[in-house]
Amino acid sequence: MRSRLAIKTHALMEQWFPERRLFLRSTSDTRFIRLRSETQALAVLGVTAVMSWTIIATAILLMDSIGSGNFREQAKRDQITYEQRLNALSKERDTRAAEAQAAHQRFNSVLEQISVMQSQLLDSETRRREVEKGLDIVQATLMDTMKQREDASQELALLQDQINGDGTAVALASNGTSDAEIEFLSEALESTAQERDQVIADAEEAFVRAEEMADEIRDMQIKNDAIFRQLEEAMTVSVKPLDRMFERAGMDADSIINQVRRGYSGQGGPLTPLTLTARGEEPSLDAQRANDILGQMDRLNLYRIAAEKAPFATPLKDSFRFTSGFGYRWGRLHAGADFAAPHGTPIYSTADGVVTFAGWQSGYGRLVKIQHEFGIETRYAHMSKIRVKVGQRVSRGQRVGDMGNTGRSTGTHLHYEVRVGGKPVNPMIYIKAANDVF
Repeated sequence: MRSRLAIKTHALMEQWFPERRLFLRSTSDTRFIRLRSETQALAVLGVTAVMSWTIIATAILLMDSIGSGNFREQAKRDQITYEQRLNALSKERDTRAAEAQAAHQRFNSVLEQISVMQSQLLDSETRRREVEKGLDIVQATLMDTMKQREDASQELALLQDQINGDGTAVALASNGTSDAEIEFLSEALESTAQERDQVIADAEEAFVRAEEMADEIRDMQIKNDAIFRQLEEAMTVSVKPLDRMFERAGMDADSIINQVRRGYSGQGGPLTPLTLTARGEEPSLDAQRANDILGQMDRLNLYRIAAEKAPFATPLKDSFRFTSGFGYRWGRLHAGADFAAPHGTPIYSTADGVVTFAGWQSGYGRLVKIQHEFGIETRYAHMSKIRVKVGQRVSRGQRVGDMGNTGRSTGTHLHYEVRVGGKPVNPMIYIKAANDVF
């Protein structure tokens, strides 16, 4: 069976690859090499395999080269897009910073206007009280004048009865009254008539003055109402953004206000509430509105103090690039936010506080810790230079160090943390909450 298969295979190969002989001649001898069919077939297969491998390898190299070129081009395009995006973000950040600065200026302008309006309101309230007091005096004088006029009228009527009485009275007067007495009575009657006329004129003048003062009071009430509306609108515009800011930061506004008020408990000055009137009466509607506005102004002032003590600011004022946010990275919590900028860029405190640590700490490199009110702590890490000392009291916007690359860091940047009650929270919560206010 095997011999037959071998014979058939050999016959088939003989058809495609007939046996050949290669003669090699020399000067003294002639030799030949016998190329069998199987040998020729193996040689052809070997050459074919080598050529196929060469073609395939060349195609793979060409495809890889083309693909690498495409990848490089795509990487360049991605890099250009990323740079354009970073530039756009930088411009947007600068725009937001300019808008925040403008909003802060508008906020200060509104505070100045409110202070002026408050002074006008207090002056108007004082004038209104003076007018009310003057009106009371005029009314009392008018009552006295009316009473005197009635008394004079009664006296005049009595004298007229005595002079223009019946025949008996005239006879008695002619018999028992002398010319001197009659002249005295005439002078008294004339004097009484003059007093009556003067009382009537004074009464009419008092009525006119009372109407003028009533008109003046109405005008003052209209002006006061306009001032109140402006103040109420200004308070609404000023206080509501601060309410939203503390709410977005997850801070209880009432608790914060009460805590600040306990630290600033002094009384007096322009924000003292209006008290009862001199007659012991309850405050008027205007006085109640004024008290409400003063309460809002007091709340606004306490908000301003609280905002200085909470980290609502950005730790950098120069241009920077936001490189990493708060959250888990490779299974570990990144407890802050990273800001990249040139080496030595100034770093500023984001709130009023006291420095509790200023030195080297493993991983953080050169580190500054600042303790603020409301149980808040901020940390500034990887700095190249520290510019504060432990125990030093710093203000919001005060320089605390320079940006560097110390500690466990892959490049120059600031690692900024905010901790509440010792637990890290996202710093961008506070920064974003203040975008519409500062």
